[in-house]
Amino acid sequence: MAGGRSNGATTGRRERLRAETTAEIKTVALELMASGGPDAITLRAIAREMGMTANAIYGYFATRDDLVTTLINDVCTALADAVDSAWQATTAEDPATRIRAWACAFRNWSQVNPQGFRLIFGDPVPGYHPPEGGLAPDAIRRICLGLTAMAAAAWPHAEHLYQDSDFEWADFDSGLVNEIRPAFPDLPPAAVALALRIRGHLHGFVSLEVYGHMQGQTHSPDKLFHEELTQLLRALALPPRI
Repeated sequence: MAGGRSNGATTGRRERLRAETTAEIKTVALELMASGGPDAITLRAIAREMGMTANAIYGYFATRDDLVTTLINDVCTALADAVDSAWQATTAEDPATRIRAWACAFRNWSQVNPQGFRLIFGDPVPGYHPPEGGLAPDAIRRICLGLTAMAAAAWPHAEHLYQDSDFEWADFDSGLVNEIRPAFPDLPPAAVALALRIRGHLHGFVSLEVYGHMQGQTHSPDKLFHEELTQLLRALALPPRI
């Protein structure tokens, strides 16, 4: 009995230490990217920063690409969780507030996790080859559907503004269409185009912030962002909520 408890405690301690070391490896990788760009993410550099041997770190990640894949999956999942939570905390009867909540969650997460934002939206890691099954398929799907949900929430109010739209399903990637149409069977192609334009509004503004391009231009980025959202809601024929 005592020996069994000892073995169990030892195993639990090893698993805990392994989880802690794995988390530290991922943190150091993002720190190296922050200071040296995506080229700086190497297993040898991480091992050096952590005081480990190069061989020891290979026990956690067999290749640099394995580490990058894990980082991207973690980052995408965290972002999807953040925007999903913000959306679900609001009510369908108030689409303007729902859209503002999703957008603010996207921006807030990106401000807190700038290197994660850069990893998935900005700076490719040189020589990185993603796995055949794709990267974070569930998280990317949730983010994509969240953007489409914003267009779907606005569409009953905004449809009359886009009656001259000539978009067809063939204008969009088949993978995107296959995800969207089952989830939103009543949405026309023009609404999907609207979702992509909403993404352009949000992504463009947040990218300028994350990469520091608003420094020296405004002392009130929050005010500017919320004004951008207000104008976006007006363009969707929704009464903006402040």
